[in-house]
Amino acid sequence: MMKRFRLWIKELSLTQQLIAIIFIITLSLALFFFVFLNNSVDTFVETEMYKSIHRSQSNMSFYLENGFMEYDQIADTNIFHIVFYNDDPGTGFLINTNNIDDGLLKDITMHINDAMDTPIDYVYETKNTNILYSIVKLAGDDGVLASIMNNSYKIEFRNAIVNTFINVNMMVIFFSFTALMLWVSGLIHPLNQIRNYINHIKNDERATLNINRKDEIGDVANALIDMKEQLDRENLIKEEMIQNISHDLKTPIATIKSYSESIKDGIYPYDTLEKSVDVIIENANRLEKKVYQLIVLNKMGYLVDNGEVGQNLNMKSVIEKVIISLKVVKPEIELKINLKETYFHGDEEPWRIVVENLIDNSLRYAKSYIEITLDDDELKVINDGKPIEKERLDKLFKPYEKGTDGKFGLGLSIVQRVTSTYGYRVMAENLTNGVCFRIVSLNKRTKINDMNDVNEATITQLPDKKKNKNENKTKKANS
Repeated sequence: MMKRFRLWIKELSLTQQLIAIIFIITLSLALFFFVFLNNSVDTFVETEMYKSIHRSQSNMSFYLENGFMEYDQIADTNIFHIVFYNDDPGTGFLINTNNIDDGLLKDITMHINDAMDTPIDYVYETKNTNILYSIVKLAGDDGVLASIMNNSYKIEFRNAIVNTFINVNMMVIFFSFTALMLWVSGLIHPLNQIRNYINHIKNDERATLNINRKDEIGDVANALIDMKEQLDRENLIKEEMIQNISHDLKTPIATIKSYSESIKDGIYPYDTLEKSVDVIIENANRLEKKVYQLIVLNKMGYLVDNGEVGQNLNMKSVIEKVIISLKVVKPEIELKINLKETYFHGDEEPWRIVVENLIDNSLRYAKSYIEITLDDDELKVINDGKPIEKERLDKLFKPYEKGTDGKFGLGLSIVQRVTSTYGYRVMAENLTNGVCFRIVSLNKRTKINDMNDVNEATITQLPDKKKNKNENKTKKANS
């Protein structure tokens, strides 16, 4: 039942939900009044009636004890009194009324002997209503005064209380409904703005969203604006990527095609047949590597950390495998290796690609040596090449950001994606004599100033005190 009710509420608009809420609240108040408060109102009315009887009875006792006889002028028109004297307790002297119900009079005379110096309250029950009265002894033991509440006044008093309660509740409901309507209207308008804004974005149309609010709706609006700006940036990056891919693929394809056609016609574009074929092979290898890196980049874009929590990958073993395959690329470059038995979190294949890209990048720029250091939750690859240009620092790990001798600008982007997926961070640091690429766990304290965003690498410039401080700094980049 409750589930159906919740589903029904969810299908209504905000205005319809507001009307339904007001109706439910009104119905609940009415049921609460008639079921629970009705008896309480009757009790309250009787209490107030008795207080009125006691006040009138006290005044009447004072006048009787002091010999005032103009009863019609001093009596309350809603309360009438009967005086029973001790010398004739069977009859009473009526004040401010001409007659009294015989049953009521009989009920009062039954309680005359119980009268005390303080009022005693009684209820005379009839088929239609209850009549309230009170009995008290007069001073000097001269008799008994019985004071009776007019039944019509009791009904009027009760109706006045009920009507007041109903009117107050209706006013509260009206003002609450008005306030809630204004509040809902204040919600509906910005929500409609947000919906229209989303529709424009969906249809790839120009759109602006101006919602000056500091609440959750304002937060949603700001998040949508940020999302739109991010989407625009990503679309621009995609366009640049497509242009870069087209250019990078076009050149080797054109070279292969033109050289092949020339050889077919018996012409050797590059001096001899062997040299011309070598050019074709070189561009084919270049094209193959480009396609491979695009596949890897796309694959890493869908990389998900599904492994068990903890450090379960022997990183020393992974690095050693990579060194075996890459150390013959530039045998003139010295490899300084300092590897500690350390375990990283993640799968072997993505981490192997990371290490290959870092070492391959360092081999491209190193002058004489590469230093590879593996310690607890930290991997450093240092080369003695030229430092990175300051203007390229912020873009170093983005796709298609190539250095002066870069190939395709994808290697470091792949490194960043893998490290961020597995809970690590990659950084580039300009040393006094060279560049250091460092991978650290986010759980490890580092010298990085900002460790909040795991999706972007942080680039810092730290001096290496071990190096010669007098060496000249250069400005060309290496990535």
